[in-house]
Amino acid sequence: MELDLDTLKRMVRNIASTRPDEIGCDECFEQLDRFVELELTGKNAAEALPLVQDHLDRCSDCREEFEALLAALRAIA
Repeated sequence: MELDLDTLKRMVRNIASTRPDEIGCDECFEQLDRFVELELTGKNAAEALPLVQDHLDRCSDCREEFEALLAALRAIA
């Protein structure tokens, strides 16, 4: 499998910016409803759950899930 230069650069950036206290997608997903609830109530979700915020900043798949859940709950309210 060949990697294009942009993909390789992104992978190196992600590796270089890893933290010892990161969470993975499974743990992020487990906490996503709480994170969204904090957002919806006007609280600082990033401050309350900084590891979730960090993961959302790094993972586009989880970020998409977060945005979809947030949008759906806002539409219901």
